[in-house]
Amino acid sequence: MGGANGKQWVMLVAGSKSWKNYRHQADVCHAYQIVHQNGIPDEQIVVMMYDDIAYNAENPYPGKIINKPNGPNVYPNVPKDYTGKEVTPENFLAALKGDSSAVKKSNPKVITSGGNDTLFIYLSDHGGSNTFCFPKGTLHAHDLIETIKEMARNYKFSKVIQHRRSSAGGRASYADAHIHLSALKCEAYVNTEKQELHQFFNMIWIISSCIIQQPPPLLLEKQIQMVIYMESCESGSMFTTLPDNVHVYAVTSARAHENGYACYFDSVRKTYLSDEFSAVWMHYTEANDLDKKTFRDQFSYLQEKMQKSHSCRFGDKTMCEDPISVFVKYTPQSVQDKTRAEELALTHLTSNDEVPFKILEHRIRTETDAGKRQYLIRKQETLHQTKAKIEGTVKAIKQQFPGFALEGDLDDDYSQMDLHAFKTVAEHFRTTCFDWHEEEFQMALSHTHVFARLCARGVEAERCVHQNTIQQHL
Repeated sequence: MGGANGKQWVMLVAGSKSWKNYRHQADVCHAYQIVHQNGIPDEQIVVMMYDDIAYNAENPYPGKIINKPNGPNVYPNVPKDYTGKEVTPENFLAALKGDSSAVKKSNPKVITSGGNDTLFIYLSDHGGSNTFCFPKGTLHAHDLIETIKEMARNYKFSKVIQHRRSSAGGRASYADAHIHLSALKCEAYVNTEKQELHQFFNMIWIISSCIIQQPPPLLLEKQIQMVIYMESCESGSMFTTLPDNVHVYAVTSARAHENGYACYFDSVRKTYLSDEFSAVWMHYTEANDLDKKTFRDQFSYLQEKMQKSHSCRFGDKTMCEDPISVFVKYTPQSVQDKTRAEELALTHLTSNDEVPFKILEHRIRTETDAGKRQYLIRKQETLHQTKAKIEGTVKAIKQQFPGFALEGDLDDDYSQMDLHAFKTVAEHFRTTCFDWHEEEFQMALSHTHVFARLCARGVEAERCVHQNTIQQHL
């Protein structure tokens, strides 16, 4: 089992910026406090967040970030590994692979895993179909899955296969050989003849080692298991093509065509403090003995406690049986006792699409200055107009494809989708119609499922791009 003799690595990513998106950076800061208090050293934790919340002009409590009502300050001592313009999908993927030369930052901290290490990744932000947002960039499912496959081809995710000694003189047995051969089965994502040949000679070495009664050596030098938790709308779409044989297990906050939900609206801060999925998994992590709780247990808890969206899981589900402590160590008993005494009560659950409107409604309702109130009302009107414009444009695009239903079932099988084609279409829509990296057009992300459905049904990328271009010039 991974982690027994290796390190636990953690990567935490908040992809948003600005005060109205407070909750995403609060989520990540809270996640840092969890793994830090569990004993994972900072040199094994990589944090990416814009860092514009703690001392934001709108923060009534400078230097303080909370992730639940009356909660503790989760900002102190959070590492500033990647902040501001350094928070990009390119830097994320490079740091994930341990490729410091590809990171656009001097002396970057990256994941330098080896041995029998584990890696826990948590990301929180806005998303759309096959997309996860960064402040000025987009992480596409195509790029994430290709990076995972690349790491797997390099045996990044192969489990450690250690020699075993019997009690009789330290000699390996035929049973040991069976264990080694079974462990090799489907342990690496292999798609080249060279790698298959390497596996074959490894098996020959094991058998010959048993025959001459010598323990085989450690077969692989670089092995790791990865768990990914993703908080975003339509996050289930990010992992539909994740292979199930690369020792990567992913859990998402929502189905492929489902919105995520914010929670805990704070009337003083005038923003939401957390997200439904994140609040639930963190509460569970802090309330339980992680040596005795598995990822299967936690997923069952998510299904039980989440009231709006539906958590999904992908990849290597055999990892569900791993104790959570293998990846994030052990929650101190004092923290468990305190958390269990606090009932998990999710409040103000609001679809992420509605969050900017709800925030504006509250500000208009509570603003006492007439001039400022009129400004907020005009801002609200503009937001509604922008929403209507985006919806009208997407509707017009859909109508150009005969047989494409405006409403109906969204359960298309995306596992065979050409993710590169979707990326081409989505990026063209973003650059020619509505750039969702700009705050006013962020809601355009919720319409990317239209292009995902078209690509899943085999519509050529060039045809989709053509329709985008036509609509842009109307």
